[in-house]
Amino acid sequence: MEPNEHNLIEKDELTGENLISGHEYDGIKELDNKLPKWWLWLFYITIIFSAVYFTRYHIIKTGDLQDEEYKKEVEAALIQYKDARPASNIDATTVTLLTDAGGLAAGKAIFDKSCVVCHLAQGQGLVGPNLTDEFWIHGCTIGDIFNLIVIGVPEKGMISWKDQLTPEQIQQVSSFILSIKGTNPPNPKAPQGELCQ
Repeated sequence: MEPNEHNLIEKDELTGENLISGHEYDGIKELDNKLPKWWLWLFYITIIFSAVYFTRYHIIKTGDLQDEEYKKEVEAALIQYKDARPASNIDATTVTLLTDAGGLAAGKAIFDKSCVVCHLAQGQGLVGPNLTDEFWIHGCTIGDIFNLIVIGVPEKGMISWKDQLTPEQIQQVSSFILSIKGTNPPNPKAPQGELCQ
């Protein structure tokens, strides 16, 4: 086969098929390359999939769209989370002061993890008030402290801990806080609130 003026082979030597599509523009001839069969089948499968998907989710609506599926999964997770948390009848009106070493140690661990940033390690106060003196802003009974931890003081930067701590843990940390009342740590914050005995 003799090449044309552009050194373009116009026929496939093996199959004899014409390689030129018949389109020409400014002397440039367009080739008619065949796509591989695997690529064509993959393309056809994606077209079929998209038609089935569109029909199922947008026309007959037998499946949930992503946002609905997400909402259902979040609701199921919240139910599972609530079921996993043990039911407790401890609240601000029924809470009792713990004095056992185990309960106070657990309360200290919670205090060290969650409260030290604002109240410092010995409760002497930094951003939050001094927890070791006799002056208290929101009351000094076990119920007052329990309630304060549950609701928080958002205007002062203290979050509500009811979603992070169980009622038992709030009871433990409240008991620990009362156990450090009357201690004399170094560099305490100035008294705030009313005298509470």
